Amino acid sequence: MPAVSQETPARPRTRRETRAHGGPASALVARAVRDSRTLTVVFTYLFLVYSFVQPVGYRRIYTTQASREEFARSFGENSGLRLLYGEPHNVATVDGYTAWRVGGVLAIAAAAFGVLMAVRALRGEEDAGRTELTLAGIVSRRTAYLSALAAIGIATVILWAAEFAGFALGQLPIAGSAYLALATVSVIPVFTGIGAVASQLAPSRRIAAEIAGGAVGLFFLLRVVADTVSAAGWLRWATPLGWAEEMRPFADARPVVLLLPVVASVLLLWLAARLGATRDIGSGLLPERRGGSGMALLSSPVAQALRSQRDSLIAWAGSFAVFAFILGTVASSVSSNGIPAGVNRQVAKLGVGSLTTPAGYLALIFFVYVLGVSLFACAQVGAARREEADQQLETLLALPVGRIGWLNGRLLLGAVAAALICLLIGLCTWAGAAAGGTSVQAGQMLEAGLNCLPAALLFLGVAALAYAAVPRASAAIAYGLLVLTFLWQAVGALVGAPGWLTGLTPFAHIGLVPTQPFQAAGAAVMIGIGVAAAGVGLAVFRRRDLIA
Repeated sequence: MPAVSQETPARPRTRRETRAHGGPASALVARAVRDSRTLTVVFTYLFLVYSFVQPVGYRRIYTTQASREEFARSFGENSGLRLLYGEPHNVATVDGYTAWRVGGVLAIAAAAFGVLMAVRALRGEEDAGRTELTLAGIVSRRTAYLSALAAIGIATVILWAAEFAGFALGQLPIAGSAYLALATVSVIPVFTGIGAVASQLAPSRRIAAEIAGGAVGLFFLLRVVADTVSAAGWLRWATPLGWAEEMRPFADARPVVLLLPVVASVLLLWLAARLGATRDIGSGLLPERRGGSGMALLSSPVAQALRSQRDSLIAWAGSFAVFAFILGTVASSVSSNGIPAGVNRQVAKLGVGSLTTPAGYLALIFFVYVLGVSLFACAQVGAARREEADQQLETLLALPVGRIGWLNGRLLLGAVAAALICLLIGLCTWAGAAAGGTSVQAGQMLEAGLNCLPAALLFLGVAALAYAAVPRASAAIAYGLLVLTFLWQAVGALVGAPGWLTGLTPFAHIGLVPTQPFQAAGAAVMIGIGVAAAGVGLAVFRRRDLIA
C-alpha cells in the first residue's frame, strides 16, 4: 500500500513576517509611485532645470557688481515683477536673486503639484473604482490613505533633491541651497492637505480639482496683494505661498516659519482622514451639482465633450485671461527700466527684438503663450484618455456613437477652444497694456494671440496620434515632445546653436508678433502636420481595443 503523503497545513504569516515581506501597505505605496511617475518626472525636470538656469544665467549676464546693483534698482523694486516673483531680498547677489526668482515661481508649481497628486491619488482612484476593490481585501481605509500620502511624500523628497541638485550645479552654497529647496517644497504638503480635504468634500475628481484649484488661485491672489500693496504685507502670513517667502533663504533666514506649513499640513491631512471616515466610497460630503436635463449638450459627440469639459475649459480660459492681463500691465514698467545690454543681447537671440521697447517685451510673453496654449491642447487629448481609462468610453460607445465621431468631437472641441483662448489672450493682453499706459493696437495683439494657434494645433494632432497608438504613454509622449522642442528652441537660440539645428523645432518657425511678421508658410506647415497626425490617429484608434 503506497504511503500517503501528509501535507502540513499552510501557516498564516505573522505580523512580523508580513512587515518583512512588505505587506499591503508597501504594495500600495509602490503602485501609487508608479501611477504618478509621469507627473513626478515632469515636475522633477522643471525643478532641476529652473533652479540651475537662474544662478548660471545671472552670473553670465550681470558680470560686475555695478551691473547687479543697477539690476536691483531697476528690477528688484518693480511692482509689476512682484506679481510673478514676490518680495525681493538682496537681489544684487547671486544667492538673493536666485531665491527671489526660483522661490516665487517654483512655490506656485509646488502648490499645483500637491493638489494634482492628492486629487489623483485619493479621488481619482475612487472614481476609477480601484479604491473599492482595494478595500474589499484586508486593507483598511487608514492604510490606503496613509499609503497614498507616503507616495506623495516620496515624490516631494525627489523634487527637493532635484531643486537642491540644480542649485549645487549652479555653484550656490550647499547649506543655503538645501534651505531654499526646503522652503519651496514646504508648500507641497499644505496643498496636498487642501487637495485631500477637497477629495472628501467633492462628489467627483473633477469637482475636487476645481475646489483645490480655486484654493490655489485664492492663495496666489493673497500673495500678490501682500507683495504689491505696501499696507497689506500682513496678508503674506495668510497664505502658504507667503510662508515660503517669509522663510527668507539667503537673506536673514527664518527657519521657525517652517512650523506654519508643518502645523497646517498635519491639521489638513488629519481633517481629510476624519472626513473620509464619515462618507461612503464614491460619494462626497457635498451634494452633486445638478442642472436641468441638459439634453442640448448630449445631441452630438462635440456637445457631449463640451458638457464634460465645460468647467475645465472655463478654468483654463479664466487663468489665461488673468495672467494675460497682469503681464500686459507690466509692459510699460519693464521696458522703461534700465535693462543691461547683456540681457538685451541674450533675449534678442530668441527673435523678440529689444526688451527696451514694449513690443519686444510683448513678443517675449507671447512666445511663452505659445507654450501655454500648446499645453492646453495636449490636456484636451489627455481628458479623452482619462475617459477611456475610467471605462466611461465603453458605456458611451454602447450608444449610437461611433469611435471616429467621438474622437473627432474631442479634437474639434480642443481646436475651437484653443482658438478662442488665443483670441482671449490677445484681447486681455491689450487691455492690460492699455491699463498700464502702453500704447498698442488691439488688432496687433489679436494677431499675436492667434499666432499661438498653429503650434497648438500641431501638438493637438501629435497628442491624438500618441493617444491612438500608445494610450498609456500618450501623456508622457505629448508633454515630453512639447517641452523638449520648446527648450530646444529657447536654449539653442541663447547658446548660439546652428540655424539648421534649432530649425528642427516648430517654435523656430513662429513669427513673434508684434516684433516680427506672421509667418504664414510656417503656420500652414504646422497645421498641415497636425491635421495629418490627427488623421492617422483616427485611423489607428478605429482599429485598436479600448485600454483601461
